[in-house]
Amino acid sequence: MTTKYRPGAKGALLDEYDRAIKDLQKVISEISPEELTILVDRQTTDENCRTIQTILSHVVSSGYGYAIYILNRKGDNKKRPDKIFHLNVANYLQDLNAMFLFTEGVFENVSENELEQINDSVKIKVPWNQLYDIEQLMEHAIVHILRHRRQIEKFKIILQELQSNNH
Repeated sequence: MTTKYRPGAKGALLDEYDRAIKDLQKVISEISPEELTILVDRQTTDENCRTIQTILSHVVSSGYGYAIYILNRKGDNKKRPDKIFHLNVANYLQDLNAMFLFTEGVFENVSENELEQINDSVKIKVPWNQLYDIEQLMEHAIVHILRHRRQIEKFKIILQELQSNNH
């Protein structure tokens, strides 16, 4: 099998984002509707990290957010879609694909020389008050998916232990 790589630095960011999403999709592909909504982390104060469902809704919402921050950098005022909480993984698989296609569309209007910016005045200020150029924001987006994929892998282990203790 030959892998087709997108050209340039933009292509590298999109390829790695796509890979991170596909890896997440593999991890979640066999999660049952019941497992999706089981409260796994009772200690966290982060409402986005209590169940696999809340994690996935957060990942999709954040993915749109990153793309919209890039889209809005030149004065647009597009809002990210509201979080949707699905009751099956198939819907999250579709949402992740749609979110990536949206991001890919945003990147059609980004030039290679816009990716890295030294000047803070042209960087993107995100709601958590960091300044990012497009490359840094996409690197953050990629790692965001990787971190939550890891978290879901850990949740799946906990769910397996719960199931084996109940049998």
